[in-house]
Amino acid sequence: MAAPTPTPPPSHRTFLGRLSLPERNYLADALRTETVGGVILLGAAIAALVWANTLGSSYRAISDFHFGPESLGLNLSVQHWAADGLLAVFFFVAGVELKRELVAGELRDPKAAALPVIAAVSGMAAPAVVYTLVTVIGGGSTAGWAVPTATDIAFALAVLAVIGTSLPSALRAFLLTLAVVDDLLAILIIAIFFTDDIDLAALAGAFVGLAVFYLLLRKNVRGWYVYIPLALVIWGLMYNSGIHATIAGVAMGLMLRCTRREGEEHSPGEHIEHLIRPLSAGLAVPLFALFSAGVSLSGDAVASVFTRPETLGVVLGLVVGKTVGIFGGTWLAARFTKAELNKDLAWADVFAIAALAGIGFTVSLLIGELAFEGDAFIENEIKAAVLMGSLLAAVFSGVLLKLRVRTYRALYEAEERDEDEDGVPDIYEQDDPAYHLRMAAIYEKKAAEHRRLAQVAGVASSKPDSPA
Repeated sequence: MAAPTPTPPPSHRTFLGRLSLPERNYLADALRTETVGGVILLGAAIAALVWANTLGSSYRAISDFHFGPESLGLNLSVQHWAADGLLAVFFFVAGVELKRELVAGELRDPKAAALPVIAAVSGMAAPAVVYTLVTVIGGGSTAGWAVPTATDIAFALAVLAVIGTSLPSALRAFLLTLAVVDDLLAILIIAIFFTDDIDLAALAGAFVGLAVFYLLLRKNVRGWYVYIPLALVIWGLMYNSGIHATIAGVAMGLMLRCTRREGEEHSPGEHIEHLIRPLSAGLAVPLFALFSAGVSLSGDAVASVFTRPETLGVVLGLVVGKTVGIFGGTWLAARFTKAELNKDLAWADVFAIAALAGIGFTVSLLIGELAFEGDAFIENEIKAAVLMGSLLAAVFSGVLLKLRVRTYRALYEAEERDEDEDGVPDIYEQDDPAYHLRMAAIYEKKAAEHRRLAQVAGVASSKPDSPA
């Protein structure tokens, strides 16, 4: 069974090298939840498509049903509540993830962060360029330039679960870091380019609420009954300010402390993320998908995805732009920073991950709704293009990953092997004398058992009726 190559001397930086044990454990826990959530998300998307294409009138009636306090400016449709309300939970988790990455994860070291950050930036710029070129040449609207820029980590992990590819932790960490930076840039795009009229009084109120939220955290005030009502007030004020309400979730997530103090097993940010992530991945995002992915998939609608410049731009942006942008940006960054690729992996693996990042769903659907708000027809077409582009990216990346599945499985099994059964993978204990003593005792016990079996076999073979 293949084992990962020893880490090179410190003078050489390794790209996609082995993670530290705490980072590996955090990654495994986070991705386990996201994978389950991704499968639920996939089910919700399929349910939305089936519902919208079989009982379309009931789907539209429920999606357009309004409820909420009119006096507070919150009498919203079910679809609107899902996009502005439930996705605030998703972006809250994204904010905590980003904070943790900046202070304790892959992004805390500027040199180590350079590659995934450059990959994410180029992986968002290239799809935008592809979309713009296609629409300009085809005479379409450039309003949806940001639609193909986002990566959906949950959907990507669902694809990995479906095709059964056991990616080594370094590739999974690279994909997660890409998605975290991707989410940050998507948040900035939404805040900057999709904000029209601003209500300064509501915005000032939201900032006051965020300041109170921050002070309570710094004073170590505890209790969900304090923070949840305050969070709802901040969200409502942010919504009424004209800035997309999900920004409130990101801001609160970034305020949490994600560094551990002496005696703490988990930081407050990690603890709250652990509690909220299942709610986000298992409920908030799937419900958003249920009321946003229900598009008409008639023969004409599918055909127009490849003939209309706006929809073709989205498909090519996700499938071609994401792949070329992430891979090209990573390769150039590695070349100029002289980072060495992990010897157990190949650039083909980076290319496959870049193609997998072309699965844009949750945030792409949200940006599509914002970019073409008020035009139901084109909005439906754009959603169909997001689904088609994500499907093609999933198939393309799935084929690429399957070509290397034996290598991935061998590396994954080597990373997970725990022969001394102490709960720590053996690969992290190679410099621990106690580990080698435990292994010596295990092998001595096995050797003694084999000697005993050899004696038994020898006695049996010496009997007269034994076969010659």
